[in-house]
Formats: sequence, C-alpha cells, structure tokens
Amino acid sequence: MKTLVVFDFDHTVIDANSDTWVIRCLPGQTLPDEVKKSYRKGQWTEYMGKVMDYIGDQEVSVENIRAEMERIPLTAGMSELLTFISRNKNRVDCLVISDANSLFIDWILGAAGLRSAVDQVFTNPAGVNALGRVEVQHHHAHQCRRCPVNMCKGKVLQDYLAQRNGYGAVFYVGDGSNDLCPASRLRGCDVVMPREGYALEELLEDKREGLKARIIPWSSGTQVLDELQDSLRSKNDVIRD
Repeated sequence: MKTLVVFDFDHTVIDANSDTWVIRCLPGQTLPDEVKKSYRKGQWTEYMGKVMDYIGDQEVSVENIRAEMERIPLTAGMSELLTFISRNKNRVDCLVISDANSLFIDWILGAAGLRSAVDQVFTNPAGVNALGRVEVQHHHAHQCRRCPVNMCKGKVLQDYLAQRNGYGAVFYVGDGSNDLCPASRLRGCDVVMPREGYALEELLEDKREGLKARIIPWSSGTQVLDELQDSLRSKNDVIRD
C-alpha cells in the first residue's frame, strides 16, 4: 500500500506566511490601520479580500504580486523532500491542505519546480477578476466548531481518504493550530509531524492522550525525509533517492 504525505503550506513548505508576505509588493510594504483593524477572529479569508482590494487600489499589478510571491523562501530541506516524493510517485502520494490560496501556492510551487511532487492541493480558490485583482473564496462550508469558517482541514483529509482504497501510513506535516483537527483523525499507524517551536507542537502535547498517531517533531524537511525513507524501507519498498 502507498504512503500519503500531507503538507500544510505556510511555515511548512515555505518559511513564511504567504498572506502576510504579499504586503511586500506595496510601495511602503505596509497596510493602513483601517485595513489592519478590519480583521475579525475566524474571518481571515474575508480579511485577505480587503487586503487584496487595497493592493489593487494601489495599482499593483498581478505580475508584480506574482514576482513577489515567487521570492518566498522554502523551508530548509523542503526542496529535497519534495524532489524525493516526485521521484517515488509509485510509492508516495502527496497533498497540500492549506488555508492560503490556490494562486499563491501554484505560483510558489511552480517557481521552485516542485509542482510534480504534489498530486492535489486543497485550499481557498483564488483567481484574477475582470478588474485585474486577486479574489479569494472560501474552500468549503463545514460544521466543525474548532476550525476557521472557510476550511476544516480534518474534513478535507477525511473526505479524501474516504474516496481511496487506503494507505499503509499517512504522514501529516504542519505547524499551526488549524492542523490539530486533521492530526486528531489519524490512525495508530500514522505520523503527525509538528514543526518545532510552532503552535501545533504545543497543542499536540496538550492533547497527547487523545491522539492515536505517533508524534515526531521536525525543524527541517530533511528530518521529515529521513522519517519517510525509514518508513518506506521498513516496508521493503524500492525507493529512488
């Protein structure tokens, strides 16, 4: 059976938050107070709509936004990890489940030459409207009370797995509080890998007794790669380094 590797994106695949990084495309690299103060808890997607509207008002082109997004650095070791996954698609499936948006993720993975590693991306759909501005929509509606209104990553993962024949193991790699819900749905044969020093690591410590999956913290993609390779070799899988 194949292995599934699931990644968050911001502060996981990339070493930044793409939604806050985009502010760098503005001439002053900052937002006015009225935009900053418009954020409401759990309404991040709506807030990003206001941010993108403001960026459009400043006549920043989509081309300039894309160029800035393509400068975001990958987290150390992620290029090697995703390259390994792309070379072993007969053994490994790969998802991104992210509260970012489809345009940013596509641009960044494309610039890094890593699109081929990822089989599917589940995120907030985004596009360029008739005015030449980036628009972001909710990924889906859900009933989970502990997740943001626009996306429950646990439901996304559960729905995806329900449509498959099964995986020998699932590796979930993330950093934030919205990664706790999918982590809590993993099996005993699965692994949740929280980034060291980020919110998910502390949350998992608090919820350890209720979790089935093994917890293995990480600080670089090479640590995730080592764990993935060890798991594949334990199954006597032939892998391409």
